[in-house]
Amino acid sequence: MDPFNFAATVIILTISGALAPGPLFFVTISHGMKSGAKSGVLFSISHTIIEFSLVMLLAAGLLTVANEPTVKLAVGTIGGVALVVFGFVQIRSSLKDPKQTNQTKSSNKNLLLIGLALTGLNPYFIIWWLTIGANLILISIEFAGILGVILMYICHVWVDYAWLILVAAFTKKGAKLLQKKWYKIMIASFGAVLIYFGTSFLVDALF
Repeated sequence: MDPFNFAATVIILTISGALAPGPLFFVTISHGMKSGAKSGVLFSISHTIIEFSLVMLLAAGLLTVANEPTVKLAVGTIGGVALVVFGFVQIRSSLKDPKQTNQTKSSNKNLLLIGLALTGLNPYFIIWWLTIGANLILISIEFAGILGVILMYICHVWVDYAWLILVAAFTKKGAKLLQKKWYKIMIASFGAVLIYFGTSFLVDALF
């Protein structure tokens, strides 16, 4: 895989996951009503602390077995299935009415703690990295070793920052993101993208 396709794959999969409504997304809207972009920055930082640590731990474990055919088969298959499932769930969620959030105001310290808790205790976040993310890490190791993993994470993490900061800033200005038709269409579209990549991962792993 060439550098451009590698970066594009990581960014597209990241966008597909980042834009899906989850605990951190909803709390960003809630606190963004009072704190604006600042809450998006703080939630992104706390999310990165947990996520980067998890990525490095997974990379350390996969480095020693990255060339094993059974590992490639298992990670590729599980990651592919997870992508397809997440894709269908995302499309389904785009058809539902979003829940309203309450306006709250917290200190910087509290926002960081909330972000740490909602990231580290979010089972969907853990599952994503143990399945889809593990496959990305494996591809990154094959691409350029540990440097490939770091490059992958850079391509991944900026999307989280951009999205959460934009959500918080727009919420501060009163934009009702969750009620916009374009948002639901975008979520459904990226759900379809997840299914496409999931199918591709399955084909690569099994054939």
